[in-house]
Amino acid sequence: MDSLLNNEYFGFIVPAAVYITAGIILFLIGRIAFRFFHPKIKVIHEVVEVDNVAFSISYVGYYIGILIVIGSSIIGPSKGLKLDFVEILAYGLLGIVLLNISAYINDKIVFRKFSVKKEIIEDKNLGTGVIELSNFIGSGLIIFGAIIGDQGSMESGLVSAIMFWAFGQLAFLLVSFIYNKVTPFDIHHEIERDNFAAGIGYAGAIIAIANLFRLALSIDYDGFVVTVIEVTIIILVGIILIPISRVVVDKILFPGYNLTDEIVHQEKPNTGAALVEAFAYIGSSVLISWCL
Repeated sequence: MDSLLNNEYFGFIVPAAVYITAGIILFLIGRIAFRFFHPKIKVIHEVVEVDNVAFSISYVGYYIGILIVIGSSIIGPSKGLKLDFVEILAYGLLGIVLLNISAYINDKIVFRKFSVKKEIIEDKNLGTGVIELSNFIGSGLIIFGAIIGDQGSMESGLVSAIMFWAFGQLAFLLVSFIYNKVTPFDIHHEIERDNFAAGIGYAGAIIAIANLFRLALSIDYDGFVVTVIEVTIIILVGIILIPISRVVVDKILFPGYNLTDEIVHQEKPNTGAALVEAFAYIGSSVLISWCL
């Protein structure tokens, strides 16, 4: 037994076990919280009994968002096993609450022209499901960046996460507006008519902007005002990136074909073309994050 305790690998096993346990606890809390914030949605019924793929896509996005937030408190130097455990739970609980509020904002403000919940639950709309997934992942990335960037006290990190999450929701609203102006079709109309391809393209833009947001926040924290300026600049870069990426897909990757025609002007929207469009947005944001 003594030899086991003195083994160098044992020092990695115990913290890993503690972190994984904290993660499992948070996933269980996340399930309870989802039921609290969405009391009319019966998860088992939607996933198992009626095979609602749209809801499953959204629900998986919710847990990916939680996972990303958990990662923000695990990555980096340890502050001691006890404090690490407390921080994982604290940041995770905050993330769970903010992710559920994000879904409400996405429903009531960003896509206020129709009910996101109705589209997912009643109409089983895949396009809406993937948009909700991107909202959860995007919000998770923003919270991740805020926590990683603020290396002060846990209280400071929690405040930063809330402030920049709120800023991020405004950014999502702006991206929705810009995306609608850049694309020659109404994204709200296409989503409401169950256009899965249109939802994929928009989701790619949201995740790309959120990734750039995460990048700006992850840089050493120099105060709220300075960080807001840095984030604003990189969001503007991302907004410029959207039309450029779309032109690249349209003119270079699909020469002789029109991306809009593939996504909205045919009987069966081309989800493959939309996946390439989404990849162009996300891939460009990843390249930028590597270069900065």
